[in-house]
Amino acid sequence: MHRRIIEGLGDTKSPILLILKMITKEKIQYLVEEVLSEELFIVDITVGVGNSISVLVDSDTGISIGKCVDISRHIEHSLDRETEDFSLEVSSPGLSSPFKVLRQYLKNIGREVEVVTTGGEKHKGTLKSANSEGFEIEVIVKEKVDGAKVEIPRLQGYSYDQIKTVKIIISFK
Repeated sequence: MHRRIIEGLGDTKSPILLILKMITKEKIQYLVEEVLSEELFIVDITVGVGNSISVLVDSDTGISIGKCVDISRHIEHSLDRETEDFSLEVSSPGLSSPFKVLRQYLKNIGREVEVVTTGGEKHKGTLKSANSEGFEIEVIVKEKVDGAKVEIPRLQGYSYDQIKTVKIIISFK
């Protein structure tokens, strides 16, 4: 439970208190899963101070605004504003958002990504594979072969605990 004093109502000796019921992340996840189809998946759910709810959903083929609206309406109609004051935002992750779940990696195999390690190193390459243990990117390494510099593709593997962020590199070529 959260207590909030409403400014301008009551006085310092007898302020009017509202008791807000905290909404749990698990409850929101359950409500979202009720309306998700097989091609849609949850990327992230956060419930912040004052029941500020943020839901990120995606699909392998992209998600429409209409589907975000449907999910938002389902959540709103399932919660009681009389006892659970909240704000709600349902959206898809932006192109510049870092990957958070395995399905985002799988969706983006073949695309160029930037990997930032926990040590702060940056690597760019093409995402080649991903599984529950980690992922691989193909990087181009310049090496001298017979006196000439040659670009050679190399696979570089990462476990998820080695990385800080992975994002798609947006190219306008």
